[in-house]
Amino acid sequence: MTKKLLHLYFLLFLSFCFGQQNKEFKEVKNFYDYQRYMLNNEFKKRFDKEVSPEQKMTVKNDFKEFMLKLDSIQNAALLNALVRVKIREDLNGIQLKNTNTKQTPSPKKSDLSSDAQYPGGFELMRKQLVESFYSDAILANEKVLKTSLVFVVEKDGSISSVKADGDNFTFNRQAEIALYLLPEKFSPAYVKGTAVRYRFRLPLAMNFD
Repeated sequence: MTKKLLHLYFLLFLSFCFGQQNKEFKEVKNFYDYQRYMLNNEFKKRFDKEVSPEQKMTVKNDFKEFMLKLDSIQNAALLNALVRVKIREDLNGIQLKNTNTKQTPSPKKSDLSSDAQYPGGFELMRKQLVESFYSDAILANEKVLKTSLVFVVEKDGSISSVKADGDNFTFNRQAEIALYLLPEKFSPAYVKGTAVRYRFRLPLAMNFD
């Protein structure tokens, strides 16, 4: 498998906008994590029963093949979740527009009491993004693929409204999914002691070595 190294560079800016929950992604991940757990147990039983090294190697190869297929199936489920979320965001945006709901003006940088922070810092966030990134779906004709991710940290610390803007459509979608799969919530930003919605811009590049 081609080795892929993910580099993240962070730029921050503020604004308010509507958002969505990412429960769909958690549900998909939890379901397939359980399937992996069950498959691992079954293949371990088969492996332990075999006596010859050749048969044990066959079991190991079968296990790897099953896991690769499961990864692909999970990715299809995550893509469906992404589509559902984006459709809901679009519908909410139309509803807000039809009701003439005004967005809260963006705060000034000087008004911030504290920025939104990811538990463990952005280096841990980078590591978790790399671990969740399904690079097997990407066929790259270039050595470096780039995109710019924009997402909102909600008042409760969850993320929403994730959008990637880059030349490679598949890379964009996988980057969005990886961001939604972050296991921890942010600490929200505050203005004068009140939690506010906070937008991040995250330029992202992947090297294909």
